[in-house]
Amino acid sequence: MQHWPWYLLIDESFVDMTGIRGDLTERSRKVRSRILQWTGLPTCIGLGPTKTLSKLANHIAKTSERKPDVYPSHHAQVCNLGALSKPELDMLLQATDVGDVWGVGRRISAQLIVAGVTNALELSRLDPATAKARWSVVLERTVRELQGMQCIDFEDSPDDKKQIACTRSFGYPVTERHHLQEALTEFASRAAEKLRKQNGHASQVLTFIRTSPFRQNDKQYSRSAVIPLPSPTADTAQIAEAAIAILHAIYKPNFKYAKAGVMLLDLQPATRHQYTLDLDDDAQHIERRQRLMQTLDVVNKRYGRGTVKLASAGTQTQHSIWQMKQQRKTPSYTTDWNELGLVRA
Repeated sequence: MQHWPWYLLIDESFVDMTGIRGDLTERSRKVRSRILQWTGLPTCIGLGPTKTLSKLANHIAKTSERKPDVYPSHHAQVCNLGALSKPELDMLLQATDVGDVWGVGRRISAQLIVAGVTNALELSRLDPATAKARWSVVLERTVRELQGMQCIDFEDSPDDKKQIACTRSFGYPVTERHHLQEALTEFASRAAEKLRKQNGHASQVLTFIRTSPFRQNDKQYSRSAVIPLPSPTADTAQIAEAAIAILHAIYKPNFKYAKAGVMLLDLQPATRHQYTLDLDDDAQHIERRQRLMQTLDVVNKRYGRGTVKLASAGTQTQHSIWQMKQQRKTPSYTTDWNELGLVRA
């Protein structure tokens, strides 16, 4: 009797396939074909009895299509590890570098290679207790998942993020501080919006700016700094003000900056408040600012990002020098009337 996989992975989305009958490989090919037809997006699908194995199957499906000499070509686009025999599965695991296994980071990968564990097959044969004692409980869980034991639960919703970052490389080198200020205001606004979506508050703000290490003829400079907020908040204005304050402290003229970013640190639930001594006025002020941020999010969601923004983000409507070029961006066929696909006879 064929062993049916429990999980299917389409790019980065897990789908529970428990209880679905029939040929899952053929069903997955139809799903992939439908996604391509409806959205124009090519996808790869991996199936396996655990999340780690389905993630590995997705990696094999991608690699088989791009590099058919690494894995057998019949695994391209759709790879079903649950339908393979033990020798076939072991062959694929042996062909997979240990660093390509989901849950194995660069540092752990280097340590495993020194210990003689160089591929996924050798990792799957590692004693779980040894993996836990010598490395971590995370690696123990990865080993058990490679052995076919479910250790990672299927989550209805992802956990709240511990950090939120918004960073971008600029379309062109930026030298002026006011351009960096506009960019960082935009990044801070996006980060604050993400923070409000998970109903959280940030206690610290990190800002960084740097030149491009690939432009070796240019002078190099990279600097970051962290500033604590007076009280945890998700207020766009307060977060942007902190990011700009850091910029003024770390900015140096006569450098061609290529990238900048804002990161929100020390996150906590928004239900946890920290007031100053004037409790009544402070509570009312916080409530008013929360309503303002809610209104900001509603307006921008309805009329488009950037409809209402902070003045420090700039008032120009044309493409800013610090924005990414996006010359190869896929058209928005399904969401923008101006970018609908054209069919010519």
